[in-house]
Amino acid sequence: MRLLFLFILCIGATAIAQKPTFGKGSIEHQEKIMTYRILKPVNFDESKQYPLHIFLHGSGERGDDNDAQLKHGGDLFIKQSANYPAIVIFPQCPAEDYWAQVTIKRDDKRDTNVFSFPKDSEPTWAMSAVMALLDEYLDKEYVDPSRVYVSGLSMGGMGTFELLARRPDVFAAATPICGGGNTETVSEWAIETPVWIFHGNEDKVVPPIYSKLMYKAVLKTGAKPKLTLYDHVGHASWGRAFAEKNYFAWMYSKKRKTRS
Repeated sequence: MRLLFLFILCIGATAIAQKPTFGKGSIEHQEKIMTYRILKPVNFDESKQYPLHIFLHGSGERGDDNDAQLKHGGDLFIKQSANYPAIVIFPQCPAEDYWAQVTIKRDDKRDTNVFSFPKDSEPTWAMSAVMALLDEYLDKEYVDPSRVYVSGLSMGGMGTFELLARRPDVFAAATPICGGGNTETVSEWAIETPVWIFHGNEDKVVPPIYSKLMYKAVLKTGAKPKLTLYDHVGHASWGRAFAEKNYFAWMYSKKRKTRS
């Protein structure tokens, strides 16, 4: 009986040890540091290749604690790691910065925000740091260059659209949630990068018109984007998006032709 108890105890300890967790990392860029959290598959093997997934958080998770960015989505990726093993990176945007170049004005009469996205602008420091981080991992032998994905919510949804425009030859798929972007940049990436766009129809923080405009712009290129709008849902539409049955299956089924 004692041997059986010890065996069960060892099995339990092994299972706990193999539970995937987010490690910590940082990158120095332009004499500043960006921290990030990184999830690797259980039994990660550098001799194999894995998808790379960049996730951009919202404005409420900015800071320097290297923890808040996991608030929305962190547990989800841990839960799905066994089914969809990938290298998942959650960078953290500094409190005073923003992923995308965007001007925000308040429309008090309509009780909403108004966004404009300049086309030909230099990236924010946060965006340039994300691109440096992306390039660093694309150089890793264990990253599959045909399976690189980007997702984000709110400010991160805007960052997702901008990262697609700034790295149009990289991503196999993208899932921007309650975001928006410059419609004039869509032609640079839309044909090669499938997108599934999510938004709440009652969103007063980032009105759904911005996702709708990006969707229509992608359609005009001849691509076939997906748009999911949630009735009676405000800004926090990421909960509904994460609960989509095919959220991960759709994304990780996409592969991009890579140059030899």
